[in-house]
Amino acid sequence: MDETHQPIPQSRQPLMHRTLAEWKTLALLGGPILVAQLAQMANGVIDTVMAGHASAEDLAAVGIGSSLWMPLFLLFMGLLGALQPIISGYRGEGAVSRIMPATWQGLYIAVGAAVIMILLLTHVHPVLALLNLDPATARITQGYLDAFAWGVPAMLLMTALRGLTDGLGHTQVIMAFSLLSTLLNLPLNYIFIYGKLGLPAMGGVGCGWATALSNGVAAIALLIYLNRSPRYRRFHLLGDWSRPDLTNIRYILRIGVPIGFTIFVEASLFSVIALFLAPLGPVVVAGHQIALNVVSLLFMLPLSLGMALTLRVSFLIGARAPDTARLISRSSLLLASAIALVFASLLFLATDAIARLYTGDTEVQAVTVSLLLYAAVFQIADVIQVTCISALRGYKDTRIPMMIMLFSFWGLGLPLGYALTFTDWLVPAMGAAGFWIGLTGGLTSASLLLGTRLFLFAPAAEAGGPFNPPSPPSEPQSAISA
Repeated sequence: MDETHQPIPQSRQPLMHRTLAEWKTLALLGGPILVAQLAQMANGVIDTVMAGHASAEDLAAVGIGSSLWMPLFLLFMGLLGALQPIISGYRGEGAVSRIMPATWQGLYIAVGAAVIMILLLTHVHPVLALLNLDPATARITQGYLDAFAWGVPAMLLMTALRGLTDGLGHTQVIMAFSLLSTLLNLPLNYIFIYGKLGLPAMGGVGCGWATALSNGVAAIALLIYLNRSPRYRRFHLLGDWSRPDLTNIRYILRIGVPIGFTIFVEASLFSVIALFLAPLGPVVVAGHQIALNVVSLLFMLPLSLGMALTLRVSFLIGARAPDTARLISRSSLLLASAIALVFASLLFLATDAIARLYTGDTEVQAVTVSLLLYAAVFQIADVIQVTCISALRGYKDTRIPMMIMLFSFWGLGLPLGYALTFTDWLVPAMGAAGFWIGLTGGLTSASLLLGTRLFLFAPAAEAGGPFNPPSPPSEPQSAISA
């Protein structure tokens, strides 16, 4: 039985029994998602370490190139992320015939996104000129992006197909092919960066070719699997081809564009903060980057559970089980709070050890330790907001949450952080700590507003609100066992 589609606990069962059953389902769904997320992070670590051993210019070029393609990819990844709740909802509703048409519309969107992303990445000369890079670094950066662009269609293809596999509850599929991509990336980096097997040493440019090739192989392997696996016999890509449908494409975009923009807003905020901190010197920037890396790593667990929550809630709404959807949405806040308290305690107790693990520079360690103490408080609001917004995505409520995140991050968090960091307007200038306080304030605002939205929106969704158009009734249990 698929993880998203475990039997729905009956309301006559004890509340604790129902809650634990739903948490178990989230764990089964979220575990593979967590592994896939960590595999994708490992690719970035591998690229950074191996490019750094080539030269400082190669390391800088790969870092700059990554900072240019990553926000674009996150934007389109979020846009295509609408497919998961849509397909999971269809599965819960028992509307199996609507799954492959939705998948194909997602693939058409992925093609358009790939064209846009390739054109932007292969024409970044004006951006590189604005950065005033030295000619060698600029040349390597453009070469890296030109090579990387060849793998963009594969990346977005896998992202679109993830809507199908995750939407059906098969989260372990993308986990497996993400691990395949990571395992391929390491030897390919070695070959292309350092010039092995008779190839010339390409440095950072070779890193782009390795990433493109590993993504391409993983995407082809995924296509072969989907077309040959008995598990997907009912969902055959070629056999169930659908022509472009503007109505369905608009429906996906209506849900997906706010998700993509929300992720882009969050990712770009951290990039802007790093730029603002640059005048404070390399020690402050290094300490900030270490603290941010630690927080990003810890964030993978609540993010993965949040993605699982989106799948489960959308399935339950489709299966006409609104009481259980409300139960898992609200009880997940308790689970998220427990995770946040564990992470906060870890950061409070192990700041020195974590800082020493990353660097031997005592000045950088001191900055890192001070910021990690703020990061401990930051955890609670961050984990709660991602849980709330993930549940809302399960209800296909994405536009208002986007506005909430835009206000909380850019309207509140960034201005507050800037004022605390550089001005004496509120208190004496605090340096980098000011931005972390600003981020905590923005996330606290987001968690409160999103929590309010979740508690107020859920009844409307259950009643067939604007994101759940009426459809023929179906028996929840038969939909699950279908």
